[in-house]
Amino acid sequence: MNRRTLPQPDDVGIYTFPQDLVQAHLAHQEALAARRDKGESSIIKVTAPYLQYTYLIEERRPQGRPVVAIEPHHDDLALSASGSFLARPRPLTVVTVFTNTNSADRTVRARRFDRTLISQLRAQESRQALRPLRACHHLLGHTDAVPPYGPYSRGDLDRVTADLEEILAGRGDAEILAPAAVTRHPDHLLVHEAAKRLGCRWFWEDVAFWQTYALSVDDLHLFYERTASVLSGELTDISDVVLDKLTLLYLHSSQLQPLHAMYRPIRYAWTTGSGLRAQKPSALYAERFYRSVTS
Repeated sequence: MNRRTLPQPDDVGIYTFPQDLVQAHLAHQEALAARRDKGESSIIKVTAPYLQYTYLIEERRPQGRPVVAIEPHHDDLALSASGSFLARPRPLTVVTVFTNTNSADRTVRARRFDRTLISQLRAQESRQALRPLRACHHLLGHTDAVPPYGPYSRGDLDRVTADLEEILAGRGDAEILAPAAVTRHPDHLLVHEAAKRLGCRWFWEDVAFWQTYALSVDDLHLFYERTASVLSGELTDISDVVLDKLTLLYLHSSQLQPLHAMYRPIRYAWTTGSGLRAQKPSALYAERFYRSVTS
């Protein structure tokens, strides 16, 4: 699908956007099916483990400098940074820190009320979502924070840092990517600090899903107060792959319920893309990253 035909919020109102996005995604799936029928082996089938819906997506061919992406929870990379890796695939290792979890939509918890079952389900979703990127995956097994949130402990930070250091050992010149901790979620703040300890200088903007984070003026204010002198922002155009990114979000359907919740990060990517459109009018969707000004 040409980026000019991609759906976007318009003067009728943003509430027309989800249906337009659904139709665009269906057309994209039909185009991929036609390519698969013609024998293109790069078009693979992926399954959302919770709803058992299947989707098609083109498997990427990674090249260039390897990346180790450290995400707090199973869907954080997909939500905030997967478009960049779909557009420019690199050899990728994903480390998910807080994988012992009861974090899922309440409809899921009503059916799978055991923490072990939910943890297994979300791990299965990650495996499916990372297949098109040909990513290696490590699960650290730490328990995620539960409301009401408080600050993380120094002991937890030390343990996570030690686990990450063990995984990073021997990975040569791999670049580390981690959340910028725009939100005040203690898991994000802990992973951000642990990654910095290990030399990380590249961060993704982790406000893509939770509307209470993305729209929270005080969160954004605190983030800029904390980082304005040490981080500089940059935008990555993901317009050509935004429908594939939506496919990856669909695979995390135990967490992103109801289904229209998956459109929030796409809408946020459209808003973020406004920063590119003055210089590049064809750029409709973007992801935001930050780099250390000392790197």
